[in-house]
Amino acid sequence: MPAFFSKMKGVTTSPPRPPLQAILVAWIGACIAIGAIGALERWVAGPEGLPMLIGSFGASAVLAFGAIKSPLAQPRNLVGGHVVSAFVGVACAQGFPADLTWLAAAVAVATAIALMHLTKTLHPPGGATALIAVISGEPIRQLGYLYVLVPCLAGALIMLVVALLVNNIPRESRYPQCWW
Repeated sequence: MPAFFSKMKGVTTSPPRPPLQAILVAWIGACIAIGAIGALERWVAGPEGLPMLIGSFGASAVLAFGAIKSPLAQPRNLVGGHVVSAFVGVACAQGFPADLTWLAAAVAVATAIALMHLTKTLHPPGGATALIAVISGEPIRQLGYLYVLVPCLAGALIMLVVALLVNNIPRESRYPQCWW
């Protein structure tokens, strides 16, 4: 048993802080991407229309602009992770009765993780994307499988385009590391 707990000590120290330029580029990219998705929701969909800005996009912005070399931030993962997870979330939301929302949520997140692994699209915010489909209010539930396309695919593509443009501004930066 002591060996089990000794694994929790960690093996290294905290990584160094990124350079200020990288922090600024991450700030600019996240601000533009989230702002663009939010503006699209406001201007195109209107105040009562299609929800575009979902919470999991905040976590995607952390990866796409703050950890651009991470395998979890690459285009296949960013876009595919949201799409796979959205599909799973909607299927679980529609497949379980309302009094079993807790079970639908658990199955949605666990299945999204498994399918993201199988499709090589693991993107941690995808777990939130699946959960949002199950536990959100009526505007999201009424979308049904449209939730996969809007907001999930559309928002992920907007974030990807911004990441491609902003992350490659610094001469020493390169995004993506790989497409597939």
